[in-house]
Amino acid sequence: MSRCLEVGERIVGTEALHGGITAEMRRLTIGTRDGGTRDLVLRTFVNVEHAEDGLNREAGALTLLTGTGVPAPGLVAVDPTAAHCEYPSLLMTHLEGRTVRDDEGLETRVALLARQLVAIHAVRPAERPREYVALTTADTVVTPKGADATAWAAAIDVIRKPAPPYEGRFLHRDFHPGNVLFDVPPPRPAGPRITGVVDWVQTSWGPADLDVAHCSTNLALLHGPAWGLRFAEAYEEAGGVLAAAASERLYWRVRDGLAFSEEVQLVSQPWREAGRTELTTRAVEERLDAYVTALMDALG
Repeated sequence: MSRCLEVGERIVGTEALHGGITAEMRRLTIGTRDGGTRDLVLRTFVNVEHAEDGLNREAGALTLLTGTGVPAPGLVAVDPTAAHCEYPSLLMTHLEGRTVRDDEGLETRVALLARQLVAIHAVRPAERPREYVALTTADTVVTPKGADATAWAAAIDVIRKPAPPYEGRFLHRDFHPGNVLFDVPPPRPAGPRITGVVDWVQTSWGPADLDVAHCSTNLALLHGPAWGLRFAEAYEEAGGVLAAAASERLYWRVRDGLAFSEEVQLVSQPWREAGRTELTTRAVEERLDAYVTALMDALG
């Protein structure tokens, strides 16, 4: 890793960063030649399938986003095949700010998240990233215990149909509160501000609805089903364009919601570790059931 530093620099400290699921993240404090310090972030994939593809996509996305106004980290170096590192790794600049998963101030943050996602979808890459990959199928959905069986059966039938046509957009593909940094605290007179969007490993090309659906599901599970429904409205209020037909919107939002059914325990654990201890696996399953049912009632 030292070969990626400037002459005279050295690593003087490391700190594990928590909240992710698939990668090990560390903040590296670099001692500079003038006696100061600067921070970098190292992403490491240990025994992760498709690590090379993911790191190459993130490296491409970070390079592309330079100068676009989207607050993404800067790429320092990437070793997708572990030619120089023990494991496939990517080194990037460190962004100030922190993730916020509290209920307080959520209305303001939802509007900021929506505006940020609209800006991401406005990026027009010279070379498109790969097409999106669906994260679930009708046959792999896990209906939660005690769920509304009728609503879930209808939702599963929705994603048995072919995907509707769409106008492609540059997608983050994992846009949610855990991958967005805010400059709080301290409070600002004008309110919080997004300082960074991280984790571009799943960058894809696909419908804007898919990114909106993913953030909507996360908000529904973190803060309640009503917030999942609210995010799509906020996205349109920010100037974003979603599918015109209700049936098409339903397809993408249900597809993402059902994908969470297979990994409720996996996604809820980092939330509890971040302080949301009330979000037990069972509590999140209940919210997912309520959200899927609400989607079917609202759009079905």
